Amino acid sequence: MKGYVFHGPGHASWQEVPDPGVKDPADAIVRVDAVTICGTDLHILKGDVPGVRPGTVLGHEAVGEIVEIGSNVHSVRPGDRVLVSCITACGRCRFCRQGTYGQCQGGGGWTLGHLIDGTQAEYVRVPFADLSVHALPGTLDGKDAVLLADIFPTAYEVGVLNGHVRPGDTVAVVGAGPIGLAAIATARLFAPERIVAVDLAATRLEAARHLGADAVADAREAPEQLVADLTDGLGADVVVEAVGVPESFEMCTRMVRPGGHVANVGVHGRPATLHLEELWARNVTITTGIVDTSSTPTLLRMAAAGRLPTSDLVTHTFPLDDMEEAYDVFGRAADTGALKVVLGGEQHEVVAVRAA
Repeated sequence: MKGYVFHGPGHASWQEVPDPGVKDPADAIVRVDAVTICGTDLHILKGDVPGVRPGTVLGHEAVGEIVEIGSNVHSVRPGDRVLVSCITACGRCRFCRQGTYGQCQGGGGWTLGHLIDGTQAEYVRVPFADLSVHALPGTLDGKDAVLLADIFPTAYEVGVLNGHVRPGDTVAVVGAGPIGLAAIATARLFAPERIVAVDLAATRLEAARHLGADAVADAREAPEQLVADLTDGLGADVVVEAVGVPESFEMCTRMVRPGGHVANVGVHGRPATLHLEELWARNVTITTGIVDTSSTPTLLRMAAAGRLPTSDLVTHTFPLDDMEEAYDVFGRAADTGALKVVLGGEQHEVVAVRAA
């Protein structure tokens, strides 16, 4: 089979790799029908995630069909159409037993495309399949479902839930890429008074408006002042950091009100300064975290019912064999307008769809 293999910072290729097989009775082998590229994959290629070893197949989001299962897999069987979660969970350790699967100590957590071969391939081995794959409702298209492997659970859990968004809040989302847009869409479920989106790209701010942002701001034009003006000088109740650079994190801490929440979702490759000389007396809560995907079943039901705008984030689709072109398009998002690219599924040619 073929897979997209990481060879070290700045180097990866779509190439022949060994077919995966069942190694543990809890494994499942999935034929990949649809897969996407995450901003974290770009961080890996930049060298920001040193735990990824050269020779690893990248990717941690996919939809596909079960083709083989181990003897201890009971929730799915060959022929089932499934969502492959970005997080695998042993189900036995302390953290799994409380639903924080991202911190799994039994061999799970973020492993696919990180510590073991991932989903950007024709087939993938998924450990702990009973908790790590989800049967798909028959009505849900693969292009929509694949965004529930990581993007929507991450934005919802690490951004919206960790940020304690409540009815009537002012929510600022810094970074209107896929995670930020999914945070806007899922924050709306809690009826905030307003959502403010901040980004550098006009196309992404347009997409943010389409997905429910009430106001948008160019990150270069003092967005803190806009938030202050909208809140009588207080600041936002919740600020979601969805970029992963020091400047955006520090902007978030200037934008939040006393007693408010900063929910950091972005993957940081460089240190950010925490200005405690300014924050120590303001009762600000700052949260970080990796997604647990405990919300995935709920989000799947909502997507199947048409309550989540998943397909609105997909701007480009490609055949699976065009992985290198897809990475180029996604990596040059400022030029191409890419939000999410999906490979495989029912699409057999490159198609660009509206970004907003």
